[in-house]
Amino acid sequence: MVMKNSKLERYEKLNKLGEGTYGVVYKAREKTTKELYALKKIRLESEDEGIPSTAIGEISLLKELQHPNVVRLHDVIHSNKKLVLVFEFVDQDLKKFMNNFKDKGLDPHIIKSLLYQLLKGIEVCHKNKILHRDLKPQNLLISKECILKLADFGLARASGIPVKNYTHEVVTLWYRPPDVLLGSKHYSTSIDIWSIGCIFAEMVNLKPLFPGNSETDELKRIFKLTGTPCVEKWPGLADLPNWKADAFEKYPGEPLQNICPKLDELGLDLLGKMLRCNPQERITAKAGLEHPYFNDIPDTLKKLYQSN
Repeated sequence: MVMKNSKLERYEKLNKLGEGTYGVVYKAREKTTKELYALKKIRLESEDEGIPSTAIGEISLLKELQHPNVVRLHDVIHSNKKLVLVFEFVDQDLKKFMNNFKDKGLDPHIIKSLLYQLLKGIEVCHKNKILHRDLKPQNLLISKECILKLADFGLARASGIPVKNYTHEVVTLWYRPPDVLLGSKHYSTSIDIWSIGCIFAEMVNLKPLFPGNSETDELKRIFKLTGTPCVEKWPGLADLPNWKADAFEKYPGEPLQNICPKLDELGLDLLGKMLRCNPQERITAKAGLEHPYFNDIPDTLKKLYQSN
């Protein structure tokens, strides 16, 4: 596979890793150093004036985020009709990683370590006023050393917090919070916390928590677990475009230990604080990292952040 560009010629393309809305990702080897990289190739449409906004967003965000739990952007190659982002190569995503443990389940210490790293990565995003907006297992990379890295910032937005008037067509359905499903365009860092709660439960159970097949089905599955919300306990609920009080069955909710029986009491408490229907009640990434669930995080993991 030949790539015609002086910078691109340094890389030998090996195989396709995946394809998303915004580009194709290839595994490649740097010819001199033999280092492996992931090349994200974004085709530039001829009618576009320069680089597409999604790519510009991804480039500028990733240049800001130098962190162990955020995938590293090494280079940007702009050639005629295409843009190539050169990322560090990471072995697999969380979805594939979990598939390796379908028979015996994930060790509770591994779940805790990965969740801690996920919160660390999203905390630095939120500190920089960046919302990821598309957290799901396929967008979380896991290295051979079991280091988790946030990837695919194609939907991310730099913002003032709180965010106003963003599209509600964000976040893959199964990881989308109820406020966004109900049409809210006024959301903040809480959008990522809900997704992290869904991922946390999925690591414990090794199956998606809310695998809805439509927005209505997704809301029904959420309300069955959390209880159907009411305007008395959620100020602003009545103002959401898709909320109709008589449209949803009144579910009382279900104890989380019934859904995640393998999770200990502290883990259930943290999960419950992430999966609050009212976005104002969801725990922050910073407060999540200080939760007693993480009291026994090993020093070897903490050392990862000493220089950051």
